[in-house]
Amino acid sequence: MLLYATLLMAFWLGALGVWWLWSHGRQAADLNRMKARLTGAPEPGKAARRGPALIRTEELTKGQLILELLHRLRLNQRLATLFEQAGLKWSPTRTVHVSLALLLAGFTVTWRAAPDYRAFAIVPGLILGAIPTLYVMRKRRKRLRKFEELFPDSLEFLGRSMRAGHAFSVALEMIHQEFQEPLAGEFKRAFDEQNLGLPLDVALEKLAERVPLMDVHFFVSAVLLQKRTGGNLAELLDKLAHLIRERFKLRGKIRAVSAHGRMTGMVLSLIPVVVGAIMFYVNPMYTNFFMHDPTGHLMLGAAIGMQLIGYAVIKKIVTIEV
Repeated sequence: MLLYATLLMAFWLGALGVWWLWSHGRQAADLNRMKARLTGAPEPGKAARRGPALIRTEELTKGQLILELLHRLRLNQRLATLFEQAGLKWSPTRTVHVSLALLLAGFTVTWRAAPDYRAFAIVPGLILGAIPTLYVMRKRRKRLRKFEELFPDSLEFLGRSMRAGHAFSVALEMIHQEFQEPLAGEFKRAFDEQNLGLPLDVALEKLAERVPLMDVHFFVSAVLLQKRTGGNLAELLDKLAHLIRERFKLRGKIRAVSAHGRMTGMVLSLIPVVVGAIMFYVNPMYTNFFMHDPTGHLMLGAAIGMQLIGYAVIKKIVTIEV
């Protein structure tokens, strides 16, 4: 197992070294091709091409191996969208490198520090490797929750601004001055896109993609429908804000009612872990069967899997979408 981990790390470092030598050797040629595309001149050694060219700076500078792998797995755009929704200016390739480095570090340290439990050395590695993803998901969840809290007030502000005589696009810009992030930045971006020539419906649809909330989809649908059929948009926005606040109240009541179920699921999931830790400390000989015997490994894996399935079922039961 140690030889396998060493070979894996050596292969990874060797691949990065080969790519570094290859990319820096071709960097000048790539930059010359970029300059030729921008100026309209033919590329070196090729005839002139017609049509615009997309500049992918990330591929020409770093992380090309990981980037190509992400493109093949169709994960590059998903990771970029996830970082954008979390409000982080991270690179997908750098994040994957950090996750792999943490995974190998956790595996190697556990392998060397705990020889008796080498069969479970991959577990700390997986936990450490998942830290960047968990951090991004946590930031995304907090950012979307903050946006959702400010959204009803912004809708009422839009309605008041339109009653005062401002155009809808001007009211979008005023939100940037009156509200906090992340709501202010998202609406300012939508206004800038519309102000630079993007149609309003497309700018709003992009806003709904960046902020995947049901309330934002309702808002975009209402604005686009009013644009096509006409009507009092200010009154419609006020009613939408009232509806969102009522949803918040109902969600709070549901959380209060389902609090007992969530606590039950947490306690039932933690009891086996606590009992196992106590038994491991009080009577290690009793628990060595699960650590050293192959049958014990299968039983322990099955127990953990069934425990996770049970927690997921309880969480699904007590989670009610409003």
